[in-house]
Amino acid sequence: MAIAVTATALPEVKIIEPTVYGDARGFFYESFNARDFAEQVGCDATFVQDNHSRSAHNVLRGLHYQIRHPQGKLVRVVHGEIFDVAVDLRRSSPMFGRWVAVRLSADNRRQLWVPPGFAHGFVVVSSVAEVLYKTTDYWHSEHERSIRWDDPDIGIEWPLDCEPVLAVKDAAGAYLADAQTYE
Repeated sequence: MAIAVTATALPEVKIIEPTVYGDARGFFYESFNARDFAEQVGCDATFVQDNHSRSAHNVLRGLHYQIRHPQGKLVRVVHGEIFDVAVDLRRSSPMFGRWVAVRLSADNRRQLWVPPGFAHGFVVVSSVAEVLYKTTDYWHSEHERSIRWDDPDIGIEWPLDCEPVLAVKDAAGAYLADAQTYE
């Protein structure tokens, strides 16, 4: 897995860009290699679940996290484009409440590593997007939480020209000041 890894403004959140081998037939790249991930990202993550979502333009999913059984997520897009966001929810972190965003697309083939302790969400900026992500722990509905996408204390600058399409749970998300977070 030949990859380039770049730290974001939240240093634990990493952009991963694979080396893509292309010719007239198409392309090939390794989307994941545990040894290279551990060496270059600096995290020996064990992934236990793969998720796949398909969403239309302006669908906003998030900001999700699990208060117990926190999940690290390795996110990539196989069709379309998203504006992908991570928010630091570790109260002991000097970056608590700060966010970072990266555009992930089928064309740029970037991946985003969102470690445990962060909320994650995205909005679809293309007509449709299909998102694949690996998680380091299983989904536990009883521990799932959602932070409001429009919390002014976080101040995410979503690339929206109208109100996003939200799930009921996301529309009812907590404000950061009232949310359960990590130590």
